[in-house]
Amino acid sequence: MPRKIIIDTDPGQDDAVAILLALASPDEIEVLGITAVAGNVPLSLTAKNARIVCELAGRTDIPVYAGCDRPLIRSLVTAEHVHGKTGLDGPDLPDPQMPLADGHAVDFIIQSLRAEASGTVTLCPLGPLTNIAMAFRKAPDIVDRVQEIILMGGAYFEVGNITPTAEFNIHVDPEAADIVFGSGRPIVVMPLDVTHKALVTKPRNDAFRALGTRVGIAVAEMTDFFERFDKEKYGSAGAPLHDPCVTAYLIKPELFSGRHVNVEVETLSELTMGMTVADWWGVTDRAPNALFIGDLDADGFFALLTERLARL
Repeated sequence: MPRKIIIDTDPGQDDAVAILLALASPDEIEVLGITAVAGNVPLSLTAKNARIVCELAGRTDIPVYAGCDRPLIRSLVTAEHVHGKTGLDGPDLPDPQMPLADGHAVDFIIQSLRAEASGTVTLCPLGPLTNIAMAFRKAPDIVDRVQEIILMGGAYFEVGNITPTAEFNIHVDPEAADIVFGSGRPIVVMPLDVTHKALVTKPRNDAFRALGTRVGIAVAEMTDFFERFDKEKYGSAGAPLHDPCVTAYLIKPELFSGRHVNVEVETLSELTMGMTVADWWGVTDRAPNALFIGDLDADGFFALLTERLARL
């Protein structure tokens, strides 16, 4: 039985690859819908980009809902400096023909969790956690119905990428992250600690391009664009594919390793706002609330990604 998931996202090149990997893996994953949130770029663009990606995959049957256009209480911070002004800079992709689904993303999340059997829907947030937190706040009855939350966000040993201590997705809406991490549901976290090991080196990107398909070439062009920022900033060999780690974990969890630890989100200090304080060494008496991933088999990850993208 494929796992039923909702992808909550702010595409972003790496978000796009995460969505493509999910849509290419119907045996393992059933995408109930995609919910867009403001993050990497404003909501109007993330909702548009999610539909562009569905059309690229030939999956116009997937409903895409627009969600929250700003964090719960803060002003929106975006990341055009990383993803370009559209959020999907790199390939030349046509505007989407498919319309947005009617209704708000938060209501779709609530309705889906109420409609499906309890414990059968996994939430996969790839951006700020605003939509998820709003759904939990608006309909507390759905929280216990969530099977698992697998999210890309946070950092511990790799510290921050938008501030000295905070990863972008958590920093954009720390209050939302605090609600999600305090929800009591099983959480798997893909922090920068693991995603920075999922580097698109030149041979790996050449393998995408060599697929010769519209999807393969588009992904290669996305990572070509995306990596210019990380090479300059980190001196790394390529761009980290952060968000596809979430989808890959659904398909092949054995590629990843981590620890079940307590993770708290800083919401009060302006200095460390949005920091994910992971008790990696077990030095507090706080109960573990998340599987914090620290490593992956990068070759296995890229082999899976290339094999699946070839199907589209």
